[in-house]
Amino acid sequence: MKAARFTKPLHTEVVDIPQPAIGTDDVLIRVKAAGICGTDIHILKGEYALAQFPMVPGHEFSGEIAAVGANVTRFQLGDRVTADPNIPCNRCENCQRNEPNQCENLAAIGVTRDGGFAEYVSAPESVVFPIGDLSYSDAALIEPLACVAWGLKRVQIQAGDRVLIFGAGPMGALLAQAVSAAGASQVDITDVNPWRLSVMEDLGVTHAVLSDDLPKNAKAFAPKGYDVVVDATGVPAVIQQTPGYARARGKIWIFGVAPDNAMVSFSPYDIFKRDLSIIGSFAVNRTFHEAIMLLQSGKINLEPIVSHQLPLDAFAEGLRLAQEDPQRMKVQFSL
Repeated sequence: MKAARFTKPLHTEVVDIPQPAIGTDDVLIRVKAAGICGTDIHILKGEYALAQFPMVPGHEFSGEIAAVGANVTRFQLGDRVTADPNIPCNRCENCQRNEPNQCENLAAIGVTRDGGFAEYVSAPESVVFPIGDLSYSDAALIEPLACVAWGLKRVQIQAGDRVLIFGAGPMGALLAQAVSAAGASQVDITDVNPWRLSVMEDLGVTHAVLSDDLPKNAKAFAPKGYDVVVDATGVPAVIQQTPGYARARGKIWIFGVAPDNAMVSFSPYDIFKRDLSIIGSFAVNRTFHEAIMLLQSGKINLEPIVSHQLPLDAFAEGLRLAQEDPQRMKVQFSL
């Protein structure tokens, strides 16, 4: 089968490799669409310790069932599906506490085992979900939306909340729509990229403002500060700014993936005095069903989010676009 691989940091290839074998409890998925995530870029640069080279990345994907193991009962050939890439051991203490995203032995499709940038990918039946009549392109965005859904459970957006989001990329676009659906009355977003902010305006955010203009406008947008301030950039210098935009008893939501050795400085007295909460949300935590339901409800508009669709043979070009093109959102491969 055709597959795109990272052979070592900053080196890629598209090659023919054997089709994945499946066990008795697994399914084989013929991939139809797969998207590039920021985590894939971290892996490419050698910044993600769990990944081992060579490897087939890709953890945002959808397709159809091509084969099933002997013990599989929920799926048949031709079923349209996606998969939660995170495979918990279900044995460690964290799994037993219903915290599978904190599994001590977590495996992940596209990270610790071959992923969806290939014609076929294997997955345990337990992490596979039907997608109904969603398009394959939309269904390949269920994983990032499931990350947002888990964060919503952690942060608990309240009716009428004012929310500020740093970062107007694909995740910022999903976050803006999801917090609005959860009850936020005002959703403001900021970025350095004017084109991306124009996309956010088309998606109906309250205010889309250039980062340099945010300090002078924030007081007008939210005179007492924001109820929830979200970082979707992973940039430490941006994260460090977030408490300054929160109201008393506000929440800081760390959603973006910062380098694992990065540090930021907050005033502990400020956190203490203003009753601020700092909340992280990592990956997904049994939230694929919620993400699928949210997409099927029509409350999330994905059309502006997928900016590029390429064949897998253009893997290197897709990675370049995902990192360099100022007019890009989500880059996907169609197979």
